[in-house]
Amino acid sequence: MNKFLFPVYAVILGVIIAKLSKNKKNWNTKLLLSFSGAFLLALTLFELLPEVYNHLDTKLTGLLIMCGIMLQIILELFSKGAEHGHVHIHKQETTFPWLLFISLCIHSFLEGFPIHQHNDMIYGVLVHKVPIAALISMFLFQSKFSNIQIIAFLAVFTAMTPLGTYFSNTSNLSIDFTHSINAIVIGIFFHISTTILFESGEGHKFNLSKFVSIILGVGIAYLI
Repeated sequence: MNKFLFPVYAVILGVIIAKLSKNKKNWNTKLLLSFSGAFLLALTLFELLPEVYNHLDTKLTGLLIMCGIMLQIILELFSKGAEHGHVHIHKQETTFPWLLFISLCIHSFLEGFPIHQHNDMIYGVLVHKVPIAALISMFLFQSKFSNIQIIAFLAVFTAMTPLGTYFSNTSNLSIDFTHSINAIVIGIFFHISTTILFESGEGHKFNLSKFVSIILGVGIAYLI
Protein backbone atom coordinates (compact mmCIF):
# COMPACT_ATOMS: atom_id res chain seq x y z
CA MET A 1 0.00 0.00 0.00
CA ASN A 2 2.90 2.37 0.73
CA LYS A 3 3.98 1.97 -2.89
CA PHE A 4 0.60 3.30 -4.03
CA LEU A 5 1.32 6.56 -2.18
CA PHE A 6 4.36 7.36 -4.35
CA PRO A 7 2.29 9.74 -6.57
CA VAL A 8 1.30 11.62 -3.41
CA TYR A 9 4.96 11.99 -2.46
CA ALA A 10 5.67 13.16 -6.02
CA VAL A 11 3.18 16.02 -5.78
CA ILE A 12 4.49 17.02 -2.34
CA LEU A 13 8.04 17.06 -3.75
CA GLY A 14 6.83 19.10 -6.72
CA VAL A 15 5.27 21.69 -4.41
CA ILE A 16 8.52 21.89 -2.42
CA ILE A 17 10.50 22.41 -5.64
CA ALA A 18 8.10 25.18 -6.65
CA LYS A 19 8.62 26.90 -3.31
CA LEU A 20 12.40 26.54 -3.33
CA SER A 21 12.72 27.78 -6.91
CA LYS A 22 10.89 30.96 -5.94
CA ASN A 23 8.22 30.34 -8.56
CA LYS A 24 10.66 30.65 -11.46
CA LYS A 25 10.69 28.07 -14.24
CA ASN A 26 14.38 27.31 -14.76
CA TRP A 27 16.54 24.94 -16.78
CA ASN A 28 16.59 22.37 -13.96
CA THR A 29 12.84 21.93 -14.28
CA LYS A 30 13.17 21.54 -18.05
CA LEU A 31 15.81 18.84 -17.66
CA LEU A 32 13.72 17.02 -15.07
CA LEU A 33 10.80 17.18 -17.48
CA SER A 34 12.94 15.68 -20.28
CA PHE A 35 14.17 12.93 -17.97
CA SER A 36 10.64 12.14 -16.82
CA GLY A 37 9.33 11.95 -20.40
CA ALA A 38 12.07 9.53 -21.44
CA PHE A 39 11.69 7.47 -18.28
CA LEU A 40 7.89 7.21 -18.62
CA LEU A 41 8.09 6.31 -22.32
CA ALA A 42 10.75 3.66 -21.74
CA LEU A 43 8.88 2.03 -18.83
CA THR A 44 5.70 2.01 -20.89
CA LEU A 45 7.53 0.21 -23.70
CA PHE A 46 9.42 -2.18 -21.41
CA GLU A 47 6.68 -3.02 -18.89
CA LEU A 48 3.14 -2.02 -19.80
CA LEU A 49 3.00 -2.50 -23.57
CA PRO A 50 4.13 -6.17 -23.61
CA GLU A 51 1.72 -7.00 -20.78
CA VAL A 52 -1.26 -5.57 -22.65
CA TYR A 53 -0.32 -7.21 -25.97
CA ASN A 54 -0.04 -10.56 -24.19
CA HIS A 55 -3.66 -10.38 -23.02
CA LEU A 56 -5.57 -8.62 -25.79
CA ASP A 57 -6.02 -9.02 -29.52
CA THR A 58 -3.21 -7.12 -31.25
CA LYS A 59 -5.44 -5.05 -33.54
CA LEU A 60 -7.78 -4.17 -30.68
CA THR A 61 -4.79 -3.16 -28.58
CA GLY A 62 -3.54 -0.84 -31.30
CA LEU A 63 -7.02 0.69 -31.64
CA LEU A 64 -7.27 1.30 -27.89
CA ILE A 65 -3.81 2.88 -27.82
CA MET A 66 -4.90 5.25 -30.60
CA CYS A 67 -8.04 6.02 -28.57
CA GLY A 68 -5.79 6.93 -25.66
CA ILE A 69 -3.78 9.28 -27.85
CA MET A 70 -6.98 10.94 -29.09
CA LEU A 71 -8.37 11.17 -25.56
CA GLN A 72 -5.24 12.98 -24.38
CA ILE A 73 -5.48 15.37 -27.33
CA ILE A 74 -9.07 16.15 -26.31
CA LEU A 75 -8.05 16.66 -22.67
CA GLU A 76 -5.34 19.06 -23.78
CA LEU A 77 -7.93 21.23 -25.50
CA PHE A 78 -8.96 22.15 -21.95
CA SER A 79 -5.71 21.75 -20.00
CA LYS A 80 -3.61 23.51 -22.69
CA GLY A 81 -0.86 20.90 -22.27
CA ALA A 82 -0.39 21.07 -18.49
CA GLU A 83 0.20 17.30 -18.46
CA HIS A 84 3.52 17.83 -20.21
CA GLY A 85 4.62 21.09 -18.65
CA HIS A 86 2.65 23.81 -20.45
CA VAL A 87 0.64 25.60 -17.79
CA HIS A 88 -1.21 28.73 -18.87
CA ILE A 89 -2.71 30.51 -15.87
CA HIS A 90 -2.57 34.28 -16.02
CA LYS A 91 -1.14 35.94 -12.95
CA GLN A 92 -4.17 38.21 -12.67
CA GLU A 93 -6.63 35.34 -13.13
CA THR A 94 -9.27 35.16 -10.40
CA THR A 95 -11.75 32.70 -11.95
CA PHE A 96 -11.03 29.14 -10.86
CA PRO A 97 -9.68 27.12 -13.86
CA TRP A 98 -12.32 24.40 -13.84
CA LEU A 99 -11.47 23.03 -17.29
CA LEU A 100 -7.80 22.66 -16.38
CA PHE A 101 -8.74 21.12 -13.04
CA ILE A 102 -11.18 18.56 -14.48
CA SER A 103 -8.90 17.52 -17.36
CA LEU A 104 -5.94 17.05 -15.00
CA CYS A 105 -8.09 14.99 -12.64
CA ILE A 106 -9.25 12.69 -15.46
CA HIS A 107 -5.67 12.27 -16.63
CA SER A 108 -4.39 11.60 -13.11
CA PHE A 109 -7.13 9.07 -12.37
CA LEU A 110 -6.42 7.09 -15.54
CA GLU A 111 -2.64 7.09 -15.03
CA GLY A 112 -3.20 5.34 -11.71
CA PHE A 113 -5.00 2.44 -13.40
CA PRO A 114 -1.98 0.36 -14.56
CA ILE A 115 -0.22 0.58 -11.20
CA HIS A 116 -0.13 -2.75 -9.37
CA GLN A 117 1.75 -3.90 -6.31
CA HIS A 118 4.34 -5.84 -8.29
CA ASN A 119 5.06 -3.71 -11.37
CA ASP A 120 7.37 -0.78 -11.99
CA MET A 121 4.94 1.64 -13.64
CA ILE A 122 4.59 3.36 -10.28
CA TYR A 123 8.11 4.71 -10.74
CA GLY A 124 7.25 6.10 -14.17
CA VAL A 125 4.20 7.89 -12.78
CA LEU A 126 6.24 9.09 -9.79
CA VAL A 127 8.96 10.65 -11.94
CA HIS A 128 6.39 12.07 -14.37
CA LYS A 129 4.36 13.80 -11.66
CA VAL A 130 7.23 15.60 -9.90
CA PRO A 131 8.01 18.22 -12.61
CA ILE A 132 4.33 18.54 -13.59
CA ALA A 133 3.32 19.17 -9.97
CA ALA A 134 6.18 21.66 -9.63
CA LEU A 135 5.15 23.63 -12.72
CA ILE A 136 1.45 23.63 -11.80
CA SER A 137 2.32 24.76 -8.27
CA MET A 138 4.53 27.59 -9.58
CA PHE A 139 1.71 29.02 -11.64
CA LEU A 140 -0.88 28.55 -8.90
CA PHE A 141 1.35 30.38 -6.42
CA GLN A 142 1.74 33.24 -8.90
CA SER A 143 -2.00 33.51 -9.53
CA LYS A 144 -4.58 35.53 -7.61
CA PHE A 145 -6.41 32.45 -6.36
CA SER A 146 -7.07 32.18 -2.64
CA ASN A 147 -5.02 29.82 -0.50
CA ILE A 148 -8.10 27.64 -0.01
CA GLN A 149 -8.56 27.31 -3.79
CA ILE A 150 -4.89 26.44 -4.31
CA ILE A 151 -4.87 23.87 -1.50
CA ALA A 152 -8.13 22.31 -2.76
CA PHE A 153 -6.76 22.15 -6.33
CA LEU A 154 -3.54 20.44 -5.24
CA ALA A 155 -5.26 18.13 -2.74
CA VAL A 156 -7.75 16.74 -5.25
CA PHE A 157 -5.09 16.54 -7.98
CA THR A 158 -2.89 14.60 -5.55
CA ALA A 159 -5.64 12.15 -4.62
CA MET A 160 -6.73 11.21 -8.15
CA THR A 161 -3.85 8.88 -9.10
CA PRO A 162 -4.02 6.80 -5.87
CA LEU A 163 -7.79 6.73 -6.32
CA GLY A 164 -7.40 5.31 -9.83
CA THR A 165 -4.96 2.70 -8.51
CA TYR A 166 -7.28 1.77 -5.64
CA PHE A 167 -10.24 1.44 -8.00
CA SER A 168 -8.40 -0.76 -10.49
CA ASN A 169 -7.03 -3.03 -7.75
CA THR A 170 -10.17 -3.44 -5.64
CA SER A 171 -13.10 -3.35 -8.08
CA ASN A 172 -14.39 -6.55 -9.67
CA LEU A 173 -13.41 -5.65 -13.20
CA SER A 174 -12.72 -8.32 -15.78
CA ILE A 175 -9.09 -8.86 -16.76
CA ASP A 176 -9.83 -7.95 -20.38
CA PHE A 177 -11.53 -4.70 -19.34
CA THR A 178 -8.61 -3.77 -17.09
CA HIS A 179 -6.10 -4.38 -19.87
CA SER A 180 -8.29 -2.38 -22.25
CA ILE A 181 -8.10 0.62 -19.92
CA ASN A 182 -4.35 0.05 -19.62
CA ALA A 183 -4.06 0.16 -23.42
CA ILE A 184 -5.82 3.53 -23.42
CA VAL A 185 -3.40 4.72 -20.74
CA ILE A 186 -0.49 3.57 -22.93
CA GLY A 187 -1.78 5.92 -25.62
CA ILE A 188 -1.96 8.74 -23.08
CA PHE A 189 1.59 8.05 -21.92
CA PHE A 190 2.83 7.84 -25.52
CA HIS A 191 1.35 11.22 -26.38
CA ILE A 192 2.64 12.98 -23.27
CA SER A 193 6.14 11.54 -23.29
CA THR A 194 6.75 12.01 -27.01
CA THR A 195 5.45 15.57 -26.83
CA ILE A 196 8.00 16.27 -24.10
CA LEU A 197 10.83 14.57 -25.99
CA PHE A 198 10.20 15.92 -29.47
CA GLU A 199 9.29 19.50 -28.70
CA SER A 200 11.64 21.89 -30.45
CA GLY A 201 14.32 23.32 -28.23
CA GLU A 202 15.09 27.01 -28.02
CA GLY A 203 16.23 28.16 -31.41
CA HIS A 204 15.83 24.60 -32.73
CA LYS A 205 19.37 23.85 -31.55
CA PHE A 206 20.74 20.55 -30.30
CA ASN A 207 20.65 20.57 -26.51
CA LEU A 208 23.32 18.29 -25.02
CA SER A 209 21.96 18.53 -21.47
CA LYS A 210 18.49 17.50 -22.62
CA PHE A 211 19.95 14.65 -24.69
CA VAL A 212 21.91 13.34 -21.70
CA SER A 213 18.83 13.53 -19.46
CA ILE A 214 16.88 11.50 -22.04
CA ILE A 215 19.60 8.85 -22.25
CA LEU A 216 19.66 8.61 -18.45
CA GLY A 217 15.88 8.25 -18.34
CA VAL A 218 15.87 5.38 -20.84
CA GLY A 219 18.90 3.71 -19.26
CA ILE A 220 17.53 3.77 -15.72
CA ALA A 221 14.14 2.50 -16.90
CA TYR A 222 15.88 -0.42 -18.65
CA LEU A 223 17.86 -1.35 -15.53
CA ILE A 224 14.86 -1.38 -13.18
